Amino acid sequence: MPFVKEKFTVPQKMPAFLYIMHLFNYTQGQAQRLIAKGRLLVNGESMFLTGGKIEGEVEIVYFKPSSQGNAPLFQNRDFMVFEKPSGTLVHPNTMSTPYSMLDEIRHLSGDHANATHRIDMETSGLLLASKHKEAESYLKNGFETKSIKKSYLAWVDGKLTEPFSSHERIKINKEGYEKTKHKVFIDDDGKASHTDFIPLEYDEKLDASLVACYPHTGRTHQIRIHLFHVKHPILGDPIYGTTFDTANRYLENEISEEERFRLTGARRLMLHAHTLSFVYANRFHIESKSDFTRMYDLICPKEERQFNGN
Repeated sequence: MPFVKEKFTVPQKMPAFLYIMHLFNYTQGQAQRLIAKGRLLVNGESMFLTGGKIEGEVEIVYFKPSSQGNAPLFQNRDFMVFEKPSGTLVHPNTMSTPYSMLDEIRHLSGDHANATHRIDMETSGLLLASKHKEAESYLKNGFETKSIKKSYLAWVDGKLTEPFSSHERIKINKEGYEKTKHKVFIDDDGKASHTDFIPLEYDEKLDASLVACYPHTGRTHQIRIHLFHVKHPILGDPIYGTTFDTANRYLENEISEEERFRLTGARRLMLHAHTLSFVYANRFHIESKSDFTRMYDLICPKEERQFNGN
């Protein structure tokens, strides 16, 4: 379990954040955030006062990484690139999350290492992580300014033969989820968005197209909503391109693997982060080694799909 609770003895009265800084080699900000989240316990009760002092026995809940052996595809002294499996979170979303990519990142490079961008849990592929705070700031800024270029591969429903671009504006769903489970939708009042798509192959038996996707903006679920909008949703997408009931049952963990296979068209979201290109002292172009383009067995055959993707 990545989050653990351990007992420590503070030898003399001192500021709590200072003890935590020395104990874990944290920055002052990291130590104070741990306290503010209630993860320092005195006499069994959480202490939230970031400037408070402690002495004697205390308990601390902290992230203790546990590797599953997912080694980086590439690394140097400043950053590393992993192949994230589909179904694995980048960061733990609760203290009970059993495993995330942060386990591998911090197992290798310590508490100052971090992921530098988001990838949806079901999306597989390249994840760029920093080894120290300076690299984290530089790389996160690269994603924000779009100087870091990404490309994806997607298996989509139906036949696509010609390259196209989508400039549809994307708006966050703030109206609730009573009628749709979509996190975002296309709307003229949304934020400017741009994705280029290039079809690579079509499999007639599966009635599925492999598409290269080049996002030029970084909106939430951008590739997913742009492909759904042109009536070629990504196969296996349990939210966009399926029924309200299927999406709701997926989110409530009430849908079986076989139902998911038939009702969404695949066993997982068929989206893969394929390349990263950026400059960090030198120019880097890193390509996934995954066999995503040949994952035909994850796609439900056309005649078995009960897919309401259009």
